[in-house]
Amino acid sequence: MTRRVYQAIFLISIVAFTFLFAKEVKGAANLFPHIDKVAHFGIFFLLAIIMDKAFKLPLYAQILLLAGYGAAIEIMQDSLPYRQASLADFVADFIGAASYFLAKALLTLRKKKRYG
Repeated sequence: MTRRVYQAIFLISIVAFTFLFAKEVKGAANLFPHIDKVAHFGIFFLLAIIMDKAFKLPLYAQILLLAGYGAAIEIMQDSLPYRQASLADFVADFIGAASYFLAKALLTLRKKKRYG
């Protein structure tokens, strides 16, 4: 896929995930403890993948942008009467994004050792 396609996917993802983060969640929280942290981790892992393929940005810029989005989501949730902000959610966001970049770096090193 081209960068333009990934950019479109990234934009659609940001809009969809922002909507989901703003939505009132009923019942899902009872599936297992801390499901919201798992969801935050997974969403930001996915956003990091898409952002990495969509834009030619340095690693620090991608991490800062995703962390900024995570902080903005928590601020938004704090302003909604049926949601609440959580530092633990922000940490899960950051760890999700950082996990992708760490996995990518480890796979790149492994490839270099194998072929180079």
